[in-house]
Amino acid sequence: MLRIIHTADWHLGQNFFSYDRTAEHEHFLDWLARELTDRSIDALLIAGDVFDVSNPSATSQRMFYRFLSRVSRENPGLQVIVTAGNHDSASRLEAPMPLVEDLRVTIKGVVRKIAGEIQLDDLVVPIQNKEGEVEAFCLAVPYLRQGDYPAVETEGNAYAEGVRELYRQLIAHTEIKRTSSQALIAMGHLQATGSEIAEKDHSERTIIGGLESISPDVFDGQVAYVALGHIHKAQRVSGREQVRYAGSPLSMSFAEKHYKHGVVCVSIEEGKLKEIEKVEYTPLVSMCSVSATQSASPEEVLEELQNLPEREDSISTAPYLEVKVLLDEPNPMLPQEIRDIVSKKQVRLARITTTFRQGGRSEADEELLTAGLDGMNPLDIIKAAYEKRYNSDIPENLLELFHKTCVSLELIEKEEGNQ
Repeated sequence: MLRIIHTADWHLGQNFFSYDRTAEHEHFLDWLARELTDRSIDALLIAGDVFDVSNPSATSQRMFYRFLSRVSRENPGLQVIVTAGNHDSASRLEAPMPLVEDLRVTIKGVVRKIAGEIQLDDLVVPIQNKEGEVEAFCLAVPYLRQGDYPAVETEGNAYAEGVRELYRQLIAHTEIKRTSSQALIAMGHLQATGSEIAEKDHSERTIIGGLESISPDVFDGQVAYVALGHIHKAQRVSGREQVRYAGSPLSMSFAEKHYKHGVVCVSIEEGKLKEIEKVEYTPLVSMCSVSATQSASPEEVLEELQNLPEREDSISTAPYLEVKVLLDEPNPMLPQEIRDIVSKKQVRLARITTTFRQGGRSEADEELLTAGLDGMNPLDIIKAAYEKRYNSDIPENLLELFHKTCVSLELIEKEEGNQ
């Protein structure tokens, strides 16, 4: 039997509203290392966004590689497969491969080509059990950028169809070499159709209106388990038990404060999926909002803040606090009043958001036009601007153009990150 842990979206190095999260990430990695040992895991799959930025700090990189060294030392025979996410620099993530290969670590960030042909075999990684037998093959597919996938002539979305075609080719390629007792496992860092994302604070950076969404139908019955990354909420996709997002180990925004975090433990036997278990993890630091649901009046907010627990000697693990205020008119003194109260409480103030009442607008319009840019992704902004000017929904061809522009900017960012 093969026992696998699936995780993703660590975002090592993330600062949360200027607060350093190193201790939080170290807490998670320490917990994960213990789980790997206690559960006698054969393979660890990390499905992208290891780091929060393409040029991570030395501290973040040290944390990651120390973790790899530790779990390899504590779990002889453990195999680790890492794929790059959209936040990672593909080439930078792969760079230390010669140093970690002896630790049974495989890192896939770049889709290699020879004479324009994708080297499918390079993306297929055998997974061995404790007896050294190949019990599964893993399609270790990183986040796919323009040019990483086959060109497909289609009247639909070229990106989605190209990604689907790459997985189809990989599945067919692997079928030639695997036996019925060897499972097929797929990894991906993408947005799957039917997945649920945060409605606000789009920390997954889903900025192109679903044009990058990939149907889970591509993972047919031949695939025993699909380990996905990119969406921060742990979930199965479109009711498919074997197609899963592990979710992020920490909340990346206040919109995610109620998410249940953890990893997915998968058991494979005789080439088939035997069991899936969601293993919950409790982060070191929690998040809270005042008011807890929607924006409230200044009087209500100040009263709630006064009722918070008094400050202790150490606040290094105190909850992050978001304050949401609904105003009738500007109140320049209110932020300082809030800070004065919070300075005596066992919380760490992350942000204050102010919303102004807008008569004659729907609730949705009020939220969009008054909450500010922090809670909006670029697609929200362009849609709102187009609707306001032309009083109609933005056409599909402009959405497609917006998509191509985002992809081009991403490529530029990737090139700059690799320099």
